[in-house]
Parts: sequence; structure tokens; C-alpha cells
Amino acid sequence: MLRIASIRGSLFQIVPPRGHRDRCTRWSLTGIRRLAFITVVAAASAQVLPAQPPPSTSSEQSSSEQSSSEQSSSEQSSSEQSSSEPPSTTEPTSATGSGNVPPPTPEQLELLNGRDGRELLLRNFRPKSQLVVAEHPRQAAAMPVVDVHTHLHYRMRDSEQALDDFVQLMDRNNIAVCVSLDGKLGDQLDHHMEYLWSRHRDRFAVFANVNWRGNAPMDEPALWPCHREGFAQRTAEALERAAKRGISGLKLFKRFGLGYRNPDGTLIKIDDPRWDPIWEKCGELGLPVIIHTADPAAFFEPIDETNERWEELSRHPDWSFYGDEFPSREELLAARNRVIAKHPKTRFIGAHIANSAEDLETVGRWLDEYPNLWIEPASRIGELGRQPFTARDFLIRYQDRLLFGTDGPWPETRLRLYWRFFETRDESFPYSEKVPPPQGLWQIYGVDLPPEVLRKLYHENAAKLIPGIAPRLRAWRQTAAESQHSSAGAVPASAKPDATDR
Repeated sequence: MLRIASIRGSLFQIVPPRGHRDRCTRWSLTGIRRLAFITVVAAASAQVLPAQPPPSTSSEQSSSEQSSSEQSSSEQSSSEQSSSEPPSTTEPTSATGSGNVPPPTPEQLELLNGRDGRELLLRNFRPKSQLVVAEHPRQAAAMPVVDVHTHLHYRMRDSEQALDDFVQLMDRNNIAVCVSLDGKLGDQLDHHMEYLWSRHRDRFAVFANVNWRGNAPMDEPALWPCHREGFAQRTAEALERAAKRGISGLKLFKRFGLGYRNPDGTLIKIDDPRWDPIWEKCGELGLPVIIHTADPAAFFEPIDETNERWEELSRHPDWSFYGDEFPSREELLAARNRVIAKHPKTRFIGAHIANSAEDLETVGRWLDEYPNLWIEPASRIGELGRQPFTARDFLIRYQDRLLFGTDGPWPETRLRLYWRFFETRDESFPYSEKVPPPQGLWQIYGVDLPPEVLRKLYHENAAKLIPGIAPRLRAWRQTAAESQHSSAGAVPASAKPDATDR
């Protein structure tokens, strides 16, 4: 039998204090949690195995008192620990006295299922809703869709079969065009354009990426091309050549601000004036810039019992940006907004609802202040759907600044949840096909957007904003109409031209 060393440590992830953490520490948390789980397994086993006689000494606390004492003292510094608490370096020990305890087996962890009075691991929590409400699942979007946020290089890895399968999925779901954001300037852009356009040019547009580090090692930023004189101007010239070949915009990943570094080891700043020629050239060429800045608010908070994304962060501790190693979320978003304000002739798309889907009032202020800013909801219906009244009012108010995105390709089940979210007023349904859901343990509610707002969201705004979308929409409608005519003699409403095609 194992002695319970810390109930608090067994139920919550152990995180070092602010300012004493780095990437290595974050990755080591998995090992720490494994030790913590052992104490929980012991607690569960104690409820299914015969109890052992307690020690005869009267000075020892009961297990419940000890747990309470340890939970309280664990929040103190080591110098403040009570004398009754075991030293922080003491490892859990078995009944035989061995100090090396093997990690819990899957069978042991399975004991922590909440059954028969046992404890329940958060990862094993699988609540089944007892609600009986109307359901209106969607098999396809109600009208043609342009998905402006997909990652066809990083998710498909140049598989021809995967691409053909995805095109069939697009057909089934009424997706006319997808924008792949994975065209890093250089060989990757060349290969990606060939991969998508050799057989499906009318179905895919491509955004380029800045090649900040070239072929240099990630841990040697002094060798990266972006730190050489004239880099921004050379990148602007490369974008001009790429635009002549048909690219439709520029994508910036979140490493811009959270990962890419200067030669001295500091993080590259989003609003560094060195990059101004790039944004100016995009404005000159009419190429929109989709920018992923920061991440969900919970990723910048301690990973503790108050963090609403604890389950997700426990699986991906490297997604946390809490601590002095990183800029604050507010700093990052403010730097992005300064770039948007400084370049009013350049059109920016704030990926993931400008990465503030938790605070739509603030996003609304940004949209009011920056007329050159648009937004899209990729991987954020989980946030929008838990505030359906606020989200619906917001989406209707800013209907001319909305684009549609998914962050896919995703399984078809998840795509159809997007249609259900935007097109119905269904209650309490999942935002993902995964169990548990990947971005918070909650359900969502549909916003039932009016048809005129859906049209703008799904394709009209994209056709106006992004070069190359309108002609692709025309080609898709023509193909759809010809297919329908040959098979049934009728042209569906979704294949008829509208103002965005002209």
C-alpha cells in the first residue's frame, strides 16, 4: 500500500512559481504528474482492498486531517511548512519501504473512475447530459462556403489520396474554396502550389509565410536570415513575385511574438519597425495579412485548480505561456494592434476572432477603431457557443467584417458542428467530435444567424477581400450547375451567381 503524500498534488498539476519556469520545466511536468497520480491510485486502492491496521501511535494525524494540513501547507514556501508535514523531498514509499515506486499502470488509473465511492480523475470524467431538447444536425452548409483558415501542408503532408478525399468532403459539405495558409516563401511555397494546383487550382487559394529563419537551426537565431540587413525588403520583393504567381495573402503564425528570437535571445517584437516594409508591400499588392497573435486567455494563467482549460493544458503543458519567460497576452495583442493602426492601407485578418473570443466587447472596440481589421472563427466556436446571445448580437453587428474559417482539415463530424452552430438555435451540443472535448469541458448553443449574415460570413466577404476567391467561386458555381443539369436538370440555389461573383 502507498501512503498518500498530497491529495492536492494528486488532483491538480504541479506548477513552479512564476518566474522560475522554462520550457524544460514545462515538459518535465508530465513526470511530476506521474508521481502525483501514484498517490491517487493508492487512495483508490485503499477503497477496494482490505484496510491495513493503523499505527498504534496516538500522535499521528488521521488521513483526512493530514490531507487537509498538507493541502494548506503546500501553498506556503518551504520555510513555512508545518513541522508535521513530511519534507518536500520525501517520495511516496510502499509498504515494504522501497523508495522507488513504479508509475501507475493503466489498470490502476482505471480504478479512479468515480464508481463505488472511489475518487475520479478529471481525465476520466465523461458526463452524459440528461437534457431532452430539439436537435437539428446539419449535413452540409446552407450555402457555398469559403474556408479562409486551413493547413493543408502541415496536416496532409503532400498526400495525394488525402487531398482527393478532402475535395470529396468539400463537395459533400458545400465548401467551394479553401485557403491554405502553409506557403512558406521558398521551396515549400513552390511545392505546395504544385501539390494543390496541379489538379484542383479552382478549389484552393494559397497564402505565403515569412521565412524568418531559413535553414538555420532553431536554437541559433544569430544565423537566421531575418536578422540580416535588408531582410524585410527582400521578403517584400519575394511577396511581389509570389503575388504574380497567384498567391492570395500572407499568414503569420503565433511564433511571431512567442517563439522567434533575436540574436541576444529576446523574443522578436511584433511591432518592430524592421518589418514595416513587409506590411507596406502587402498593402500595395492588396494581399491581406492573417495574423495569429497570442492564444486563449487561459494559456496565460497558472495551470491550477482555477484554470478552466486545466484538462487541455495538462495534456499539452507546452501550450502554456504563463510566467516571466513570455510577454503578457495584453502586451502581444497591443503590439499587433499598433501594427494594424500604423498600416491603414493594409488589410489584416485577426485569426481565431483576433484571439479574444472570450471578450467580444473588446474585439468590437478593435473593429470599431481599426477599419482595416477583419476576423474569422477558426477553432473558436467552443468559445462563441457558450455565450450564444452575446455572440449572435456581435456577429450580426459586425457582419461585414466576418470571414469563415475552421483551422482544418478536420473530420467531417466537426465540420458539421460548425454548420449546426451558425445555422440553428440548438442547445447544449458538442463543438468537437473528441471525447473529452479539446478546448474546455462544456457544450455550446447555436446562434441561428439570418441568411443575409450567413452569406457574408460564408463567402461574400471573402470574395471581396481576398484576391482569387471571386473567380474560384464563379468556377465552382459553374461546375455545380453543370453537374446538376446533367443529373437532374435543375440548378440548385447555391449554384446560382450572386453579387460577389461579378
